[in-house]
Order: sequence, then structure tokens, then C-alpha cells
Amino acid sequence: MSSGPEDIGIEQIDLVQLHWCAPLYRPDIDLCRPLSIDASNPKLEQILVLGKRTTLSVMAGPLSGIRVVEVAGLGPAPFGAMVLADLGADVITVDRADRAVGADLATAKGNVYGRGRRSLALDLKHVEAPEVIARLVEHADVFVEGFRPGVAERLGIGPAELRARNPRLVYARMTGWGQDGPLAAKAGHDINYVALAGPLAHLGRAGQPPTPPLNLLGDFGGGGLLLALGVCAALVERVSSGHGQVVDAAMVDGVALLSAAIAPAYAMGVFSDERGTNLLDSGAPFYDCYETADGGWLSIGALEPQFYADLLQGLGLDKPDAWPGASLPDRDDQASWPALRTRFTKVIASAPLAAWLETFADLDACVAPVHSFATAPADPHLTARATWVDRDGVVQPAPAPRFDRTPAVLDRPPAPAGHHSGEVLAESGFDDAEIAALRADGIVA
Repeated sequence: MSSGPEDIGIEQIDLVQLHWCAPLYRPDIDLCRPLSIDASNPKLEQILVLGKRTTLSVMAGPLSGIRVVEVAGLGPAPFGAMVLADLGADVITVDRADRAVGADLATAKGNVYGRGRRSLALDLKHVEAPEVIARLVEHADVFVEGFRPGVAERLGIGPAELRARNPRLVYARMTGWGQDGPLAAKAGHDINYVALAGPLAHLGRAGQPPTPPLNLLGDFGGGGLLLALGVCAALVERVSSGHGQVVDAAMVDGVALLSAAIAPAYAMGVFSDERGTNLLDSGAPFYDCYETADGGWLSIGALEPQFYADLLQGLGLDKPDAWPGASLPDRDDQASWPALRTRFTKVIASAPLAAWLETFADLDACVAPVHSFATAPADPHLTARATWVDRDGVVQPAPAPRFDRTPAVLDRPPAPAGHHSGEVLAESGFDDAEIAALRADGIVA
């Protein structure tokens, strides 16, 4: 596709100087040399920025020039690497060699949190694999692994081995329990980490068992995002020290960190141990979800008095005569909560969701429809912001957060295992004979 300079608002710019420290979009460009691009050239390559094709005129993403080598895994580590890739890092995934068999682009495109990477397929258990990894990280800034503690060391790719080859390497480790402690070597999943760290006990409705919040808290909020934050912080510190360091990102730590506002409230006695009885856990009737006449759901978060006043107005409950005894219940009195909830439930169930959205369109009542993944991408606000984008027929979240000078981008689609093996090895200094030998010996696929 081609595009004129008007697409990016650079009518007055004739030349854009880019400095590439990795061949993110042009594999034919040498590493770490300035690249001059004529902004008027209609043959400029294109990238996908928040769902829209635009001419490449600036560095793509704030992490452009950072190279990450990631050992393929599950859940939080690949999500963290996806975030780094979205922010412009050149991420190389080391996939298992046996996964290259039958792998193709059509199958791979559904692996959304595998987007933005190139893939090298490698037999990590082969005696020569550690040297291949070591040569990769000689040219990298970050290494990411999600093994149980000690596994990377047994494979010969632990922090000591790799940082000996590249002292500036940030070595990021993603686990559930952490690198030490009594449970460090045990298996676990998101639900276990959220349970042990404390929040799961407080998630759910009154009288019901604890409710797992999908795997958003442990794997992603307290896991992958924590990993990405740790990597970025270590890269910033490296500017002054000149040295990399090990980042121990543990989901139990991340989940506990996310509890920073709630846990102290519990310690001070203002947050009850009983699920579903507090202000933010569905206990308060003005902070909950209600079913509408057509089976939709309306979320309400009218915490502040002014928003609560608009909520009552929208529901037609702002006058005393709308209530039994001609008296507005005191929302600050928890004894009034059951009556408020009963009335809210009845009124909201009397009209369809669309009608309520129209009613509240000009009111600041803190209400919003409860969307599913099927309906969220079509929401007018999310559409205006391109929060969800369609990439190759796969609807997925756009990169976040937003940057005004170096926008995060959707660059490469998810790659099949081994799709870039030769390319990545050549960039890391392997010659044609070495690459052929690695393939012939089944070390690389």
C-alpha cells in the first residue's frame, strides 16, 4: 500500500532521520546505522497504528531500538513480551523446535499475545542450544523466561551464563511464587496466586464462594504487566549504571501490589471480611450491576453525592414521593442498602438497556453498559478511540497506553514457530554454513 505525506501531517517535512538499532520493519537494513527516509516517497513502508494504515515517519513506539529475546511460554511472560513489542521493542521468541512442524501463518494469527514478534525455533535441550541463546543475547537488551526457578540454570541459560556474555543484559524472570520462598518450586495457576496473596477471599457476592476474576489479576495485571514495568525500569537504570540486572517478577507480589488501596482499609477496620458487604464489592447498591428489561446489564458506580443525585434523577427516584413513606433512604446508612437495591432492581428492570443509556446520556451518573467481548468493539466510544482493532480478521485490543510522538503500533502479526529462524540467526552473526549445520542437526527448525 502507498500513502502520501498528508496521512501523517508532515507536509512541511522533506526528510526524516531514523536511527534503527534492530531491523524492525526492514530486514535488509544493517543494524545500528542511521536511515534517511524521504517523507514524500510513496513507496515508504506502512505500519498499522491503532488500526489505521499510516506512513512510517517517526520511530515506532517508545521502545524502538530495544531488542528482547523471549523463551516461549504460557500466560504472563508472553503477555509481558507482547506489551514490550507493542511499545516498539524488537522481540524474538525462542519457540520449541517441534512446534515448527506444520506451523503456518493462518493458524498463528489467532495467537494475539504472540503478536509483534519474530520466531526462532530451537531445541533448548540440545547441548549446543545454550551457545545459540548466548549469541542471540550478545545483541539483545532483554532476556525473558518463565520457567520454574532453577530450570533456566539447568538448561545453561541462567543469568550468570547470559550476563557473562552481555553485562548490559536485563534478565527478566516471570513466575507465580517468585524465585525463592517455600512454594517457589511448586506448580500453580492464577487462581492460586490470587488466593494466597489475599484478594480472592474478597471477590464475590455475599453468601457466595470466592469468585475467580478470570485470570486477569494474577497472569496479566499482577504478572505480565509487572514484568514489562520491571523491564522498563531496569532499562532506565542501565542508562546511569551501564549494567543490566535480574528482574524477579512474581505474580503473588504483583497481586499483593494491586491490593495497595484495599488491604490498608481492611487493616484499619473499614473493610469487612465478609464478601459482598463493602462499598466496592457489590455490597453498596449504588456500585453494582443491574439487569434491564431486555436481558442487558447496566453498571452503576455513583459513589460521589453529585453522581448519586444524577442517578436518582435518571431513575425517577429523586423526589421523596417516589419512595415509601415519602422519604429518601439515607444511602450512607448501610441499613438502607437492601431497600435501595430492591427499588433500583425493580426500576431498572422496567426498561431496555438502550432506553437507560439514552436517559443517562446527558447525566453524570457514572453508568455504562456491561459489554461482552462480542459487543465491546462496536461501542461508539471504543470505536472512536480504536480501543479494539481488527487485524487480519482477528479482533483484538489495540496497544496501550497512547504516546503522542512515538505511538505504540501493531507491527508484525503472530508468527508461526520458526518462521524467522534463518533471519534471526544471520543477524546474530551466524554464517550460512553454521545455520545449515544447526538445521541439519535438528537444533534449529
